[in-house]
Amino acid sequence: MSFEVKIPLFEGPFDLLLFFIERDELDIYDIPISQITKNFLEYLKELEKLNIDVASEFILVAAKLMRIKAKMLLPRPQLDEEGNEIDPREELVRHLLEYKKYKSVLQELVSMETSMLQKEKRGNVVKELKKLSEVVNVESELQDIDLYKLVKVYQKVLRRFEIESEKPTHRVIQYPYTIEQQKDFILNKVIEKRKLSFTQVVEYNQDKIGVIYNFLAILELLQLQQIKISMGEGYNNFWIERLEKELVD
Repeated sequence: MSFEVKIPLFEGPFDLLLFFIERDELDIYDIPISQITKNFLEYLKELEKLNIDVASEFILVAAKLMRIKAKMLLPRPQLDEEGNEIDPREELVRHLLEYKKYKSVLQELVSMETSMLQKEKRGNVVKELKKLSEVVNVESELQDIDLYKLVKVYQKVLRRFEIESEKPTHRVIQYPYTIEQQKDFILNKVIEKRKLSFTQVVEYNQDKIGVIYNFLAILELLQLQQIKISMGEGYNNFWIERLEKELVD
């Protein structure tokens, strides 16, 4: 014969640590890491003796406790940017305080849930459904259906479909242009041709967005004093030339 033994387990490793701190009346801001690590490992060993699978989060916290203990034994403490000694327990204390805060809130929620469950629910859903089924006779409604009613329903469905299909749709298109990319493009063309007209720039990218990006790139190059422009022939046409460095100086 085999017997199954059940013991109260803690919900998580931080729950177990808080239990040890409250049981031994320890200061949460000054945890004796050696003592609490010993208690934590002994609890895990007891779980293994009872053939209870130890959750990975308990093993992870045990490893962190041993790491903190090793750091505190090192003769060379870690220092922060201001030269102050860093307490290896600082992160553990912060997590414990946060867990304790949320745990207190959860206890209040559990008590609220318990009190709500003790109250009688309003209405009786099963009774209301039975009452509706007695009032509405589906078979009698089907007997009153004729071809005219079916056609009317069909027309309503078609009208609703047309309204949905005619709703405006918005498409977001990502254009393959950036200001920096078009600046490099214009500079390379000016170096290649030495003199470039704006109409030629438009011919390279004839779509509206491409013309706008090229024009903005020209304005930025003018502001950076990398090119100069001069009026050319034709309406809204001008020449683009590279501005020599000695002229800038």
